[in-house]
Order: sequence, then C-alpha cells, then structure tokens
Amino acid sequence: MAMAGLTQSLIRVLQRIAPASHEPAHLRLGRQGETEAYFYLKSLGYRFVATNFRVPQNRGEIDLIGWDDGVLCFVEVKTRMDDSFAPPSTAVNIKKQRNILAVAKRYLRRLPGDRPPCRFDILSVVPSENGGEPQFTLRKGAFSWDAGSPRRRKYREYSDRRYPPRR
Repeated sequence: MAMAGLTQSLIRVLQRIAPASHEPAHLRLGRQGETEAYFYLKSLGYRFVATNFRVPQNRGEIDLIGWDDGVLCFVEVKTRMDDSFAPPSTAVNIKKQRNILAVAKRYLRRLPGDRPPCRFDILSVVPSENGGEPQFTLRKGAFSWDAGSPRRRKYREYSDRRYPPRR
C-alpha cells in the first residue's frame, strides 16, 4: 500500500512541475482530476481495465472502465475548481450520456461471451485549495442504458372541457 501512495504522490508532483504547455488550463485540470479519480476508485476496490477509451466512430470517450464487485463500471469523471454553483456531475447531460452509452456498446462488442452486468458511474472531483486530498462525490448507477431515450408523453383529452371556463 505504501508503494501506491508513493506512486500517487510522485504523479502529483510531476503534474505540478510539468512545463506549461499549449494545453488549456481546463484540460490540464481535467487530466489531473482523472488521475486523482483513478487512485481514489482504486482505493475503493475498483480494478481498472481501460482509461480514456475511445472508438473512431464516436465522438465520445469513457474516462475509466473497471470492475467493482463483479460489475463492469463505465466511469465519467468531472472536475471543477469548486462546486459552489453546482456539482461537477451536473455537466453530464443527456447528450453526454448518449455519447458514453454509444462508446460503452462499442467496448462491450469487443468482449468475448455474454454481456456482463454494467453500471454507469459519475465521479465529481473538486481539488483542495491547499494541494491536499481532493473532495470526491461518487454517484454509482447515475444513469442506465435507457438514458436519453424519448419519454412517452401522456396526452390529455380536452374535448370535455369548455374554453373559456364558465364562472
């Protein structure tokens, strides 16, 4: 366990001292958040099989893919400097969920055998101001395979009503 802590500390230091590149600050923040998320979820028992998984046919990406107690988890990591306005997880809208679902289907097609039980998690990461341990909020099962499918609308029959209503 001491080796994992040493590895995590070393990666944090290297990310801080890396020369400033042409990469925008929000992308650097996201990359750091994904690194922190990896170690946090690993400490919870997740066993990872892929990071930043993409397929050429889709625009989406899945940040982390790993097993949690026999369930294959597709994890979206959202990092923000603070959560005073809204939790970072609120950025995972229906469009983003559809992209994740499409990439997850492509990933599952590559696996042999039957489809394993799956779950879609969202991990919000808010870095500490003093460089310490970030704040994590994990939403297991944040959405499912039917996310973003059109809802059936219930139509009401208004022929019985009179307009304008009588007084």
